[in-house]
Amino acid sequence: MGSAKGAGEANAALAAVISETGRSHAALARKVNELAALQGVVTRYDKASVTRWLQGMIPRDRAPEFIAAALAEFLGRPLAPVDLGFPEQHQRPVVARALTYREDVGETLHTLAELGSTDISRRSLLGAVPFVATALMDPQRQWLLWLLEDDQAPRLAAVADGGPVAQVQAMIDMFDEMDNRFGGGGVRASIVHYLSTQLAPMLQQRNMPTHQRRLLYTSAAKMAATAGWCSYDTADYGLAERYMIQALRLCAEGGDRVLGGQILAGMSHLATSLGNPAEGVSLARAGIATAKMAGSPLGLMRLYAMAARGYAALGDSRQATASLQAASKRLEISRGPAEESPWVRFLDHHYLEAEAALVHRDLGEASQAERLANASVEANSDRRRRQAISRSVLATAFLQQDRLDEAVDTAGNALDLLSGVHSERSVQALRDFRARLTPHHGEPIVREFELRARPILGTAA
Repeated sequence: MGSAKGAGEANAALAAVISETGRSHAALARKVNELAALQGVVTRYDKASVTRWLQGMIPRDRAPEFIAAALAEFLGRPLAPVDLGFPEQHQRPVVARALTYREDVGETLHTLAELGSTDISRRSLLGAVPFVATALMDPQRQWLLWLLEDDQAPRLAAVADGGPVAQVQAMIDMFDEMDNRFGGGGVRASIVHYLSTQLAPMLQQRNMPTHQRRLLYTSAAKMAATAGWCSYDTADYGLAERYMIQALRLCAEGGDRVLGGQILAGMSHLATSLGNPAEGVSLARAGIATAKMAGSPLGLMRLYAMAARGYAALGDSRQATASLQAASKRLEISRGPAEESPWVRFLDHHYLEAEAALVHRDLGEASQAERLANASVEANSDRRRRQAISRSVLATAFLQQDRLDEAVDTAGNALDLLSGVHSERSVQALRDFRARLTPHHGEPIVREFELRARPILGTAA
């Protein structure tokens, strides 16, 4: 429930913001429950809950951040719990600073070093680290302004053959391999530690040649983006957002448009997956504008796929289909990984199959989703995270075709794959499937699955 601020001490700040939105108390409660569920938290607030908040009751745990996020989404501007009359949360200032795309790259390095140090060694001092969808707007705008003003010709990333850049690249390759095999949770702490204690200080040295510094900034941007993805994989969505924003700023310093597009793809994925598909589409489109002339068809393929994901979540079948077609065209144009930037060489037709399956699932196009998800399952036998996600999509496709036994059996296989893999993205894909089982709750096979899934997926809302 919560605790009272004091007898008769109404929350005027919250009342003013709710009034400004023009939304009902019930609408606010629904949005809070929805945003909490997207971050793996079960809440059951209703209009009476909102009335109690207005009367001065302070909701417990992470509820103030979800209330702020819901109202921020309604108004289209950032809000913090303290803006709504709730007590200030005990979090280090770096949590707020890390949402900002700063002009001074030196401040970015200091922010990353402090964020990483606090994240790893004194995690409890971070306090609540909420995902703030509206905070993605300014970094996107700042990046596009840099893109317009940058007078360097678009180019593929160059990786040095020796020196510190080669050492950092070797670390990136190792972390990527660990992430792919065991999920982001198994490697996140190592990445953040290396980024904040080794790489950020390295970039603060003054005697480095300009060309090498630019390449090192690009490598640091990739490492920060990977820290973001791994935080995403451990359900630390607020940290994921902050690492990705800082990665984008570092990438501008390195001048690598291919990587910039890929960071924007990651931000798009995060926004769409957390219930903000319109922002996801906007970020994907910014990435497309970034990468269009950078000589990377594979990079563009991924960005068009992310745009399709956003459009599908919005229910825009026409734009989603057009974006998938654009992605397929870029895949056909590519001359293969050897001719592409190292940042996108992992992308191939199997990647597009997996993303397209999600698009067709969200559009309710079950037969297409089944075909593509099945192809992804067969192609990714050695990648358990991708296997688990694709099997969850395949299970949903079966369910959409009223093939309940096949759906539950396939989801059970996905559960088995999660043993030893620390990936919240895989868990969320299965939670999505479980939520769709609600109309079949009375079936014995469904009750058995829910009992089996509970230790991994938690209690259903």
